[in-house]
Amino acid sequence: MEYKINGYEPAALFRFFEDISAIPRSSGNEKAVSDHLVAFAKERGLWVYQDQANNVIIKKPGSAGAENKPAVMLQGHLDMVCEKLAGVKHDFSKDGLELIVENGKLHANGTTLGGDNGIAVALMMAVLDDAHLEHPPIECVFTTEEEVGLNGAVSLDKSLLQARTMINLDSEEEGVATVSCAGGMRYGLRRTVLREEKQGTLVNIEITGLSGGHSGGDIDKERRNANKLMARLLYRLLKNEESRLVSFVGGNKDNAIPRECEASLLYSETAQAEQALKDIQKLADAFTEEIVPFEPGFRCKATVSKNTTAQVLSAKDAHALIDAICLAPNGIRYRNPTQGNFVVTSLNLGVVRAENDEMTMVFAPRSSIDSLQEETMDVLELLAKTFGFETKVTGRYPGWAFAEHSRIRDVFCESYRTLFAGELKIVAIHAGLECGLFLAEIPEMDAIAVGPTIHGCHTPDEFMLLDSCSRFYQLLADVLSKLARN
Repeated sequence: MEYKINGYEPAALFRFFEDISAIPRSSGNEKAVSDHLVAFAKERGLWVYQDQANNVIIKKPGSAGAENKPAVMLQGHLDMVCEKLAGVKHDFSKDGLELIVENGKLHANGTTLGGDNGIAVALMMAVLDDAHLEHPPIECVFTTEEEVGLNGAVSLDKSLLQARTMINLDSEEEGVATVSCAGGMRYGLRRTVLREEKQGTLVNIEITGLSGGHSGGDIDKERRNANKLMARLLYRLLKNEESRLVSFVGGNKDNAIPRECEASLLYSETAQAEQALKDIQKLADAFTEEIVPFEPGFRCKATVSKNTTAQVLSAKDAHALIDAICLAPNGIRYRNPTQGNFVVTSLNLGVVRAENDEMTMVFAPRSSIDSLQEETMDVLELLAKTFGFETKVTGRYPGWAFAEHSRIRDVFCESYRTLFAGELKIVAIHAGLECGLFLAEIPEMDAIAVGPTIHGCHTPDEFMLLDSCSRFYQLLADVLSKLARN
């Protein structure tokens, strides 16, 4: 293949990233990239293990003189969040990413880049491939379905691991090390619906251009949720008893703040539909005035299709959905005022669907305090009972508590200070990491999460700083060399 990233070191790191970017790897579709890693390991004569969930472990013996040092685990996930701009023709199930290099930044053409967490995969491949690197025994762990509930890390047989030091490579800010994270889950609401066929004038409404973002890392930025905005608009329109809800489609991932939403209403009379257009424009103008200073791309438009036949929801079902969305908690719920207003508990209404014979809402609750997470679940349960929805919890994963003493943290701080004449910033994050799952089964594990700078994760605006990737590999190599000597 013709590589687009040139002039950055180590060259192999960026070649490996381009190689995996050519392989589709949405959550649940990691078989091809998993097989690619198995072949990569076998070509180099390395020990390799692949399980039924397509998790992969590759082990590399320590370099000369470090064969008997304690093993170190490097870890990241294979899957990526698949988001694209409206109108972009890209099939994540079969198309590779179209990478673009501009002014030292790497992004994809109209889609997410998959730097989260493709850069971890490329970093581990580079470590495994580097014959000159000084290092202790290495265990590289590549997990699957992280973005939909850390499922691969849950199912992985951790008895195969000898390492008791873990370097997670799923952090996205150079010069920052994560040492604690929130726990989370996927909380779904579902209700079957009744429909009837009606004729009239269809009004289709689209909300686009919101910033979106990671439902953990960006939740403190107060970005608007397209599902909540659409429900607010529809609540007003449904006050007209002649309006009938046909569909509601918003968001794609529970852990991505929804940027876009589309809904449609049917009116028996064209005059009512035209009045609805005026009402929508008035509300859109109000939304614009409220949010454009910090959501400059926001757009809301409506179109009319006359003489249309559609399957409309019953009024009872429509009001149950829209009322539930309007009243649903969303965003930050609790902060810690004694720790710089750090976000403790939040949730994101990431996906809403009213299609065919059911309505669904999917939330991503997060909290670093179990009792507050339970409170959020109680609130969602009450919401479901009030509006006639069934509930289902999946993908629940634990948080990761701060460790008072950590050798790997100390080594990273020392290396960073030596290489870059600065201090590594130590933080706790509100996003979920797989570290908590490994520590739950291996409590003595000493863990840290680090990585190069990636902006706009979980959105089509995602990009990586290529110089940052080079510097981070230098830092990782220095840490491994210190662990090989000491």
